This record gives sequence, structure tokens and C-alpha cells, in this order.
Amino acid sequence: MDEALDLPVAGAAERLLRWLTAAALALPILIFTTASWIAYGNAFSEAHERLHRTLDLMHEHAAKVLETHDLVVEQIDQLTRGLSDADVRAREPDLHARLAKIVRRLPQVSNIWVLDAIGHPLVGSIASPPPQALDLSDRDYVRAHRDGTTPRGQAYIGEVLVGRVFGRRNFQISTAREEGQGGFAGVVAVSASPSYFHDFYGDVVQGGGITTASLMRADGTVLARYPALPDDVTRRSAHGPMMRAIAQSPGRGLVKGRSDLDGVERINAYRRLPGYPIYVTVGIDRAVVIHGWLMLMASHLIFGIPATLGLVALSLVALRRTRREAMAMAALHAEAARRQDMEAQLRQAQKMEAIGRLTGGIAHDFNNLLQIILGSLDLLGRRMANGDERQRRLIENAREGATRAANLTQRLLAFSRRQPLEPKPLDANKIVSGLSELLRRTLPETIQIETVLGGGLWRTHVDAGQLENALLNLAVNARDAMPEGGRLTIETANAHLDEAYAASRVEVTAGQYVLVAVTDTGTGMSPEVMRNAFEPFFTTKEQGKGTGLGLSQVYGFIKQSGGHIALYSEAGQGTTVKLYLPRYTGTEEITEPHAAAPVQADGKTAVLVVEDEEGVRRFAVEALREIGYRVLEASGAAVALRLLADHPEVALLLSDVVMPEMDGRRLADAALKLRPDLKVVFMTGYTRNAIVHNGVLDAGTHLIGKPFTLPQLATKLDAVLKGSGA
Repeated sequence: MDEALDLPVAGAAERLLRWLTAAALALPILIFTTASWIAYGNAFSEAHERLHRTLDLMHEHAAKVLETHDLVVEQIDQLTRGLSDADVRAREPDLHARLAKIVRRLPQVSNIWVLDAIGHPLVGSIASPPPQALDLSDRDYVRAHRDGTTPRGQAYIGEVLVGRVFGRRNFQISTAREEGQGGFAGVVAVSASPSYFHDFYGDVVQGGGITTASLMRADGTVLARYPALPDDVTRRSAHGPMMRAIAQSPGRGLVKGRSDLDGVERINAYRRLPGYPIYVTVGIDRAVVIHGWLMLMASHLIFGIPATLGLVALSLVALRRTRREAMAMAALHAEAARRQDMEAQLRQAQKMEAIGRLTGGIAHDFNNLLQIILGSLDLLGRRMANGDERQRRLIENAREGATRAANLTQRLLAFSRRQPLEPKPLDANKIVSGLSELLRRTLPETIQIETVLGGGLWRTHVDAGQLENALLNLAVNARDAMPEGGRLTIETANAHLDEAYAASRVEVTAGQYVLVAVTDTGTGMSPEVMRNAFEPFFTTKEQGKGTGLGLSQVYGFIKQSGGHIALYSEAGQGTTVKLYLPRYTGTEEITEPHAAAPVQADGKTAVLVVEDEEGVRRFAVEALREIGYRVLEASGAAVALRLLADHPEVALLLSDVVMPEMDGRRLADAALKLRPDLKVVFMTGYTRNAIVHNGVLDAGTHLIGKPFTLPQLATKLDAVLKGSGA
């Protein structure tokens, strides 16, 4: 009887186990299939959001760059307005110096030309005087203005062309010069370097999960792209998916399809820049999105299959045990998440120091290698100036690649704040006066600009170019805060921050400062916005109209310069940003920079080269002999000091900074004790702390950074020997 009773129970238990086994197999499959479908949609939704976020950043960057080009073109137009071609040629040295100064301050600008009505250069930023035989009348940007296809007063964006002077690839942003009666008098052309955009887009792509980024004209002409296209691929097809989408939705849009440039199936987002026939585009390969989705599903399978097998094998007991293990796993994940949050905070605090150490560790050796490569290519190029065109093109390609590598190293040093500023004594009133004239010509007429310059203003000691950039950033923010117009006031004054003020702010040092205050009557900020105003990427602007980098860049510059920044704002009343720049109490006079001409030595001046890296030393010796110097060489400090004692005719010491046993700074000190009249120039790819302290080059120190070119070396040594290279 008991056995009979046990049979139905056993059968029921067996049926229950079968149901549980079937459910253990079916439910995970059903859940996994549903989760896969949802994750598939989420993967593409996240890809779209990532595209739009990246497009916002690129749109803001391109808009700022083109605004800067407009400011440059306007400034050049002001310099040449009302001048005849003869007047421009008469003032060519001064105008060339001004144009060269603008190019040095703006990395996105590679050259500036002012052309006459027949396309011949009147003045340029690279060479003085400009090549007289150069004829640019066939260039598209000259024809566009000369033939009237581009309306007067409107900028023309040219195609990417190879320059006829130095062979560099550039595209031109140009406007027409007008005669007194409105006739065509020539062209002002500002060259933009595609490599500048390529490098920026490379940083964006590598850090944002995007695969392509580009800048193109409305007709499909590609101006810059990452990754770079072959030289024979310059334009999108008018029948391709991108151009068809732009025709239907000119402002912005999302495109899915196979690219007509490289044949890859991709999701692209595009947006037109306001006021320009230019688009920025970003894309992500469909295969990348699918791969990410598959990896996510594979990670789920890794956990799901063992769990399912455990359910089948252990039935209800295994199920309860699995639940307990799941709870334990959840607690473990929570603990791991908490630890990750703490580690993330620690990594954020150590990031800048770690990047600085990493950059410094590689910069010295890497720049030495680049110096050997670039220097050898430079000498080879000079000696093959009349050689085979294909060989010269190969040399130029190699030089371009090595230059990009050098620029990458410099960007790493700048990002980690290991690249020195070049502060000079300056009058803040002159900076503000010059900038206010530029702002009056560029800001909307609805904004009234007022400058209040303090009398008897102290001198300050900062990097002039960085100060101008900071004030421009603040002026642009003020413009955006006053869409209906208002008043922008820039004021200078002497200021003193006392001990009480410094005690309430840990980062402030009490003392005397030069105050530059920028005030607007715009919308103002709430207390919550003010607390986050200096945070990178924080912005209150609409999507696509700001990246939140302006104030954080100003903050970083002021702090690195030893100053202080204060923010005062009230919602609906306006905002004041006060920049406290350290007062300069030294005796150095304010000097205006001037352009240096290429030089050739007299063949008699002796130079001692000290470099422990044999390849770099060989190049330096060969380069100096090429320039026309007599050269002695040493691999270390001990040999160098003996040569100085034996050769009193040595006029200049060219020494590496980072060397074993005795660094360049200590060698220079010892050499100057022997020869007080000796000129010293340091060459280095990374200074550590030998001649740079707190991010600033030591006073009175002459430095040329590796890798350098032969003309740069010649100009530097000539300036130092003549006493003008401080």
C-alpha cells in the first residue's frame, strides 16, 4: 500500500522534474532571445547618441576655427584696406611680420597670402619678400572672386591644393579685396591645414568609439578626414547616400548605408556649420556596433549556460543554491562597483601626474630619434634640391610623417602641462586695446563694447598669446549670454589680494596683481551653474552649441601663470569674470617680436656641440657645417670642458639638457666660469626640471626644442650670437 502511494508521488515528482528541466531550458532561451533583441536596439540607439555627442564637439570646434579665420581675414583686411598694391609692397616687411605673428599664434593657420588682382602675391606670412614669379591666378579661390561667382563680402572655401612654394596640402578661406569704387583688387587667402583637423579628429575618434570624422564642403569635396583618404579620393559622389540625404535635409541628419568613399557600411551623422557651406560628419561602422552587441551577448552566455546546466542537474535544490549564489554575486558586484568608484577618483587625481611622467619618460628619447630623422631629411632635401622629383616627394612624405610624430609628442607635453609657457613682461592695457578693436568689428552691432583702462597700470608677466585667447573665450561666452544685445565691458586695474581673502581660498596667494575684468549684461548664472562653471565639458548651452571647454581653458591658463580667477554672476543680471594676473616687478623692458631672416654663417665662428646621443650629434655637426660654422663636438661634459679650455676661439656652446653624469645646465655653469663671454644654447626634447621650473623657461635661457630644422637652428644661433635671441 505504501509503495502504491509512493508511485504517484514519484511520478508526480518525475513529471515535476521534467517540467522544471524543460522550463530550465526554455525560459533561459526565451529570456536570452528577448534580451538579445532589446540589446540589439539599444546598441544602435547608443551608437546614434554617441554620434550626436561627438558631432556636437566637432561642430563647436569647426565653428570656433572658422570664426577665428574670419577674425584673421577681417584683421588683414583692416591692415590693407585703402592701400594700393604699391603701398602694400612698400609696407611688405612690416605686413609680413604681422602675418607671420598671426600664423605662429594659430596652429590651424599654416599660411596667409595677400594677392593682387592678377593673382600675384603682394605679401605673405612664410617668405619675405614673396616669390615674384609665383602666379596663383588659376587657383579656384582666385577665380571665384575674380569672376564674381562668389558675392563680394562673402568668404569662399577652396579645395585642398598642394602649395607651390613648400608643397604643403592646404585649403583656402578667402575674401575679395575691393578698390575704392567696389571693384576687384585682389584676394586675402588664409590657408587652413587639413592635418590640423586630421589630428583633432584622430583624438576624437580614438577616445569616443567613433570610426570616421570629416570636414567637407556642401558640394561633397572632402577638406579633412580621419582616417585619411587616398590622394585620388577627394569628393563624395552626388548619388551617394550622404549627398542624397543632404539634398533632402540640408541642415542636419543621420545616414545609413554603404559609403561611396571606402565602400564600408556605416551610420553617419552630419551637420552644417551656420553661415558656411561646410559640413562636419562623424560615422561608426555598422560592423563595430554589431560586434559590440555580439560581445555583450557572449558575456551573457558565459554566465547563462553554466547556470542553465546547474538548474537541469540540481533541480530545485540547485535552483535554491543558485539563487543564494546570485545574491552573493550581487553583493560582490556592489562591493566591486564601490571599489571601482573609489579607484576612479584616485585615478582622476593621479592622471595628470601619471601622464606627465609617461610623457617625460618617452619625450627625450623619442624626440632624439625624430631629430635624427627630421634633421637627416632636412640635409638630404637641401642637397637634392635639384634632384629627381620623385625622390624629393619621398623625402617630403617622410618629413611630413616625422613632423606629425613630433607634433604628437608636443601635444602630449602640453596636455600634461610639461610644455613651458613663454611669459614676457607686457602691458595689459595694450592687449585689451588691441583686442577691443577686433571685438568691435566682429561682435554683433547690438552689443556695445566698452573698455575702462586703468591709469598707471602695473606690468604683468604672462604669455601674451594665451592671455588674448582667454579674453576671446570670455567675449564669446558673453556674446552667447546676450542674444538680444547688451553691453560688454573690459576693465583693467591694479589690485591687491590681502591675507584675509587668500585665507578663505586655499589656492590664492596674497599679493599684488593686475586685474582684467570682463563684464556682460546677459542672462547670468544660477548658484548651481556657478559651482560647476570651471568644470571641463560643463555647459548650459543648447545641444550642439557648446562643449564647456572655454572657461576651463581660461582657468587652467590663469592657474599655470600663478594667478587667480573669480566669477561673480546673478541670474538675469549678468556676469563678471575677474582675471588676477601676477604683477611683474623686474626691469626687463617690453619688446615687440620681429621676424628673423634666414642666415648663413661666415665660416669662421666656432661652435662646440655637446650631445650624448651619437645620431643627434652627427646631425648637429653636419647641419652647423652646412650653415657655415666651424664645429667641435663632444659626447659628454668632461670632454666639452677640455675642448673649451684648449680652444678659446669657440664662441657658442650648443648642448643637450638631459645627459648622463652632468646635465646641460651644470655644464653651462661650469663653462661660463671658464669663459664668461661664452654664448650658450640648449637643445632638448624634454627639459625635466633643469632649465624649466613651474612650467616656465628660466630667465635668460636660450632653448631650441627637438626636433628642429636646419633653418630654425641657423636663425636661433644667429640671434643668440648677435645678442637678440633671449
